Amino acid sequence: MPAVPMLFQPYSIGQLQLRNRIIIPPMCMYSATDGKMGAFHHMHVGSMATSGAGLVILEATAVCPEGRISPGCCGIWDDETAAAMKAVLDEVRAYSKTPIAIQLAHAGRKASSHRTFDPISGNIKPGETDSWGKPGWQTVAPSDIPFNPKDHPPASMSKEEIVAIVQAFADAAVRADEIGLDGVELHFAHGYLACEFLSPLSNRRTDEYGGSLENRMRMPLEVFRAVRTAFPKEKPVWVRISATEWMDAEGGWSLDDSIALCRRLKELGCDAIHVSSGGNSIDQKMEVRVGYQLPFAKAIKEAVGINVIGVGMLTEPGEAEAALAAGAADSIAIGRQILFNPHWPYEAAHKLRATVDAPPQYWRAEPNPQLNIFGP
Repeated sequence: MPAVPMLFQPYSIGQLQLRNRIIIPPMCMYSATDGKMGAFHHMHVGSMATSGAGLVILEATAVCPEGRISPGCCGIWDDETAAAMKAVLDEVRAYSKTPIAIQLAHAGRKASSHRTFDPISGNIKPGETDSWGKPGWQTVAPSDIPFNPKDHPPASMSKEEIVAIVQAFADAAVRADEIGLDGVELHFAHGYLACEFLSPLSNRRTDEYGGSLENRMRMPLEVFRAVRTAFPKEKPVWVRISATEWMDAEGGWSLDDSIALCRRLKELGCDAIHVSSGGNSIDQKMEVRVGYQLPFAKAIKEAVGINVIGVGMLTEPGEAEAALAAGAADSIAIGRQILFNPHWPYEAAHKLRATVDAPPQYWRAEPNPQLNIFGP
């Protein structure tokens, strides 16, 4: 093991400098009101920002109201939603210097869904409400193919609607900068709108936005260009993708397709690829196990020569350290495990004999003062 474990070595995404390689990925909390962050987010984001992680990425944040996954999802589509988010950031940053980025998203055909903790699951059809009395809405997608046959079908987007959504991403990026966010991640994964355009299983268009791989990449690449132009060049922009749909036999989006996409993104100035998988078909044949998505990250890293964020059932510090040592990723996203143990980075520093940032109020929690894990 190196003198400083790789997990705790400094790291950068573009020009954004991070103290370590632990990243908290976007995780929806479904607790916003009309797109606005509230009391829960003050607590939650504060917890994440004082965890010792090198970077916090805020949950999938819709660029327009219809782009929310659920009625409880966050937005940044106007002054009110941006101001609510800024209030959270201002409070958190009084106690934490951890960089905070945002994931900008449009849920496409998977919008208007019940929250994960709602007793009811699935799509909220137009005219129906969720358990909080919030109404559903008409979803949009590249083609009028529902994610689940039980869902209300999405409306196929016109070219004018595509142009408007691309602009909405750019406008959201401007707001993200104005409220002081340190970076933007674009959500091209998990069966949401950009992912739907990429996949031949959800994109059956016959115009310039469908058919060939080049055409199916058109809308996501337009989004990236627009955001990269709108967001300050000194701040990073990167993309989360589903490296595979786990639907190879059916002709779905593949690792080779992802490599082609990532090459194009790199040419356009993408600073990193956050490598996940799946989410675009209820019939996916996902093989979940420890580190199951790391081979995709490594393949993209080697083929494209781009900074990659690895993720996938990594719950132990040793697993994350081994993934970095093997060259499978440049940084590691720790998601659900950090919800279960919000001070996972402290535990990792203790187990790997490293140092980690913590508020001085927590320093007396040092399990072994001789190790000085909260040291400089």
